[in-house]
Amino acid sequence: MSPGQEEACFPVSDLERQRISDHVALTRGGFVEEANSRAFVANLHRLFPRERRVVDALFPPKGTHLRLSTDAHGRCQFLTGTGCALPNEVRPYYCRVFPFWVVSGKLAVFAPGGCLACREGRSVAGMLASLQVRAEFLLDLHCRLRLAWGFPPEEGMAFVTPALARFHP
Repeated sequence: MSPGQEEACFPVSDLERQRISDHVALTRGGFVEEANSRAFVANLHRLFPRERRVVDALFPPKGTHLRLSTDAHGRCQFLTGTGCALPNEVRPYYCRVFPFWVVSGKLAVFAPGGCLACREGRSVAGMLASLQVRAEFLLDLHCRLRLAWGFPPEEGMAFVTPALARFHP
């Protein structure tokens, strides 16, 4: 991502923020409160084309959302020369699902320029094999992303195994 394009960063839910904060013991930084700009909401409309009303309710025009912070070059704060510094299970759901997405209950692939996995895999099946990930796992992560971001589960989507919650009396 180039500097100045941060509004295109995906939201981080409270659940995801807490999971990351617990892991890295952040006292400050790591996240930025970003306005729900037209470009941001339009991007979510593209990701959830049949749920425009839900997107608009969750991300109202004068509202804000959290995103991961970036450095002066537009790179995620957690990105290192060898990849993400966060363990897989701690990363935001969107980062764990990418470069895949779910459309009408089926896996699809984003094709960002320069993506090695896209060039080598060439198809959903090829990318699943090269990344050594199962489709069912990604479908489950997408369900978790939807719930974390406040979307209702879609009819016909895979059962979402509830995450372990902490109890605070």
